[in-house]
Formats: sequence, structure tokens, C-alpha cells
Amino acid sequence: MTRKTLPTALLALAVLCGCGGAAETAATPSPSAAAKSKKQQLEAAKADCMKQKGFKYIPYVHPEPQGTEEGRRRAAGDYQAMRKYREKYGFGVFAMYVYPKEMGNPQVKPDNPGEVDPNWKIQSSLSKAQNQAYRKASETCEITTANQLLGLNLKQGTSYFMQAAKASNRAVRTTVNSDPKLVELAAAMATCLKGRGYAIADATPMAMAERGGNEFRAQEDKLGRAQMDDVPDVAPPQKQDEAPMIYAPTLTPEEARPYLAKEIKAALDDVDCGKEFYPAYLPKESEIRERVNEQYGM
Repeated sequence: MTRKTLPTALLALAVLCGCGGAAETAATPSPSAAAKSKKQQLEAAKADCMKQKGFKYIPYVHPEPQGTEEGRRRAAGDYQAMRKYREKYGFGVFAMYVYPKEMGNPQVKPDNPGEVDPNWKIQSSLSKAQNQAYRKASETCEITTANQLLGLNLKQGTSYFMQAAKASNRAVRTTVNSDPKLVELAAAMATCLKGRGYAIADATPMAMAERGGNEFRAQEDKLGRAQMDDVPDVAPPQKQDEAPMIYAPTLTPEEARPYLAKEIKAALDDVDCGKEFYPAYLPKESEIRERVNEQYGM
């Protein structure tokens, strides 16, 4: 089975690392030249660190996806572009199983060999005990190199990516949830969705942007946990700003289609009610995440 981490907002970690088929509402910023250079430096330093610990690691920076005009329109909150996407992919959750290659599902080998992290092959050749030691060394080296090269103060024992995601989520939350215009638009969106029968527990701007995708990622996680005998059946309560650990199920496209059908309906209702909200929210979120991404070398 595969365990994967999905960032929220629209996949916070997908937003941070720029990998996979991030949910369409995610304001996924393109990294600057400085950010790309930081990524390369971090990978080279991590390889040296891993070598000192007795492990082979190949510096690898995932190729940035080619942007499209349609994607830029979605990132800007364009209603027609967002609705077109959601008619096929919903929030981008179960579409990962119905259209695995198209959405960059990490469980499926891509057509382009350059998109495959060579370190996955290294890890897959290790025994269970060796793999655990490898992952521990990898996380330690990620924290060590990030602190040394970027002047950060990350704590050992918690994933570098999780800490970066938390910082990104915190920056978004504290900014957008205090914006009077976004608060007003989010409240109007919540009222619209309630009128369509949806339960809205939190009508703050960030919660409204994330609620749809989070609902279906929770379903995805529930299915994944049910397939595994070494993880709890119920996910622990999520702490503020933390990205949840999502356990990806093994689903065929046929098995995933009924889930995607429900997701598409919810996603279309969401974008209809958020027609005024998303153009104001998404560009601001993208700007904030890009700033944090650069700070963390993501």
C-alpha cells in the first residue's frame, strides 16, 4: 500500500512541493529562479548528509508542470475555467484514481522517466528495517540541511514538509481570515451552500476555500485506512494549520467513479456559490504561499 501526504488547501503539501495533481482550487505558485536554486542546493546537501549516514541518495528536483492559460485562469478564480475543470475532476481528489496518469497519481508510473524520483527505486530495494532507517535518516537530513542553508529553526522529529505546510497554512489563515472583504464574500458563499443543503461548520474564508476538498479527502483517507492493517481506522483530530496525513487507497478507475460523481456535484455547487469569492481569494492565497515556499526552499 502507498502512504501519501496531501496538503490541504488544496493540498497544502502539493501546493508546497509542486508535485502531483493538486486540487484545482489550490493556488499553486510557480517557483522563482531563487526558489529553484534553493531546491537544488538543498537536494545536494541532503545527498551529502545521507552519504555520511551510510545511505545512497540522488539529488532530485521534481520537474515543474507546464503552466497553461486555462490553469492560470483557474488560479485567478475565473468561474468558467473552474467550472470546466470541476465538471470532469471535481475537487481533484477521486479524479486521481479515475485519471491517474493525467492527475499525476504517485501510485502510477508516469510516461516520462524524468518525472520519477530515482530514490523511490532505492527505497523499494530495502528491507523493512532498512527502509525505516532510511526514512529516519532522510527526515533528519532534510531538517538539518534546511536549517543550515536557509537559516530556519525546524525541529527534528517532525517532517520538514509538514513543518513547511504548517507555516504556509498559518500564514494563509491569519491573513485571509482577517480580510473584511473576504470575510463578507465567504459568508455569502456559506449562505448559498446552506441553501443547497450543505452543512457549514466554519464560514471563515480559508475554511470555505478548503471545505469541499477536505470532505472528499477524508473519504479517501477512510478508504485507505480500511485497506491497511497497521494504521488506526479513524484519523486523529487535526490540529490547527497542520496538514493531515492521508492514507491513499488502492482503487481502480471503475471503483473510484461513483465517488468522483458525488464529488463533481459537490464541486459544481461549491464553485457556483463561490463565484464571487474565488476571484478575490485565490490570488491572495497564491501570493502568500509563494512567499512561504521561497522561505522554505520548496
